[in-house]
Amino acid sequence: MIMRRISAAAFTLALAAGLAACGSDDGGGDGASGGDDSIKVGIKFDQPGLGLKEGNTYTGFDVDVANYVAKEMGKTKVEFIQAPSKQREDLIATGQVDLVVATYSITDERKEKVSFAGPYFIAGQDLLVAADSTIKGPKDLDGKKLCSVTGSTSADNVKKEVPGVNLQEFDTYSKCAEAVSKGQLDALTTDDTILAGYAAQEQYKGKLKVVGAPFSEERYGIGLKKGDTALCEDVNKALTKMVEDGAWDKAVEDNFGPAGFKVDAKTNPPKLDACS
Repeated sequence: MIMRRISAAAFTLALAAGLAACGSDDGGGDGASGGDDSIKVGIKFDQPGLGLKEGNTYTGFDVDVANYVAKEMGKTKVEFIQAPSKQREDLIATGQVDLVVATYSITDERKEKVSFAGPYFIAGQDLLVAADSTIKGPKDLDGKKLCSVTGSTSADNVKKEVPGVNLQEFDTYSKCAEAVSKGQLDALTTDDTILAGYAAQEQYKGKLKVVGAPFSEERYGIGLKKGDTALCEDVNKALTKMVEDGAWDKAVEDNFGPAGFKVDAKTNPPKLDACS
């Protein structure tokens, strides 16, 4: 696992204690914020440890970051909207959400359509395998059955490196994790933070493990309307305070600690990009 020793001096982003999250049960929305005291935030609904919806409750690191940022911006009501990977840019462009905090990696291609605050976390692509698996990295996947989500860049990365891998694509990571736990597939690949969340789930404890050999860098940013520099700066100000007051550290421990996931102190917390 990755070593973790977070130092607020290395950068500068915490978790608001007790900020109540108000969510949308249908995962939809007809417009942006309903008032000066409310904000709509796109998150994932199916990623334990990051963005998970269970009934009317929302949990995860992305949820904690979103709540903290909203509070620092003076928002007393947060409405969470489901933001599948393929819909994130459209949700922002059409005003259905104000922000997207959903393991949203900052890329040049995406910056042509939206702007980003952050990054607030740097993850790495890894593998989730059975607890007794001998797979230690991508090079061990030749001839093996690898699972990822349809359209995922994670799967493409591995396929380029290991042409002999047998790629199986599902519509959700939860289906991949279940198939790996049953021995139907050999591995699941995506960001290590996402994998750690599945490994920590009660039904997978002792059955699944994260290999712990990341082979990419994913800079999670907070997506917002392209060109909205003022909003970007407000979000970055909140992220800076989150690190300085210890809430970012607490959010990391609360959400990733149960999985035994250790954050790389060399890259986290990351340095914020300038808003443009």
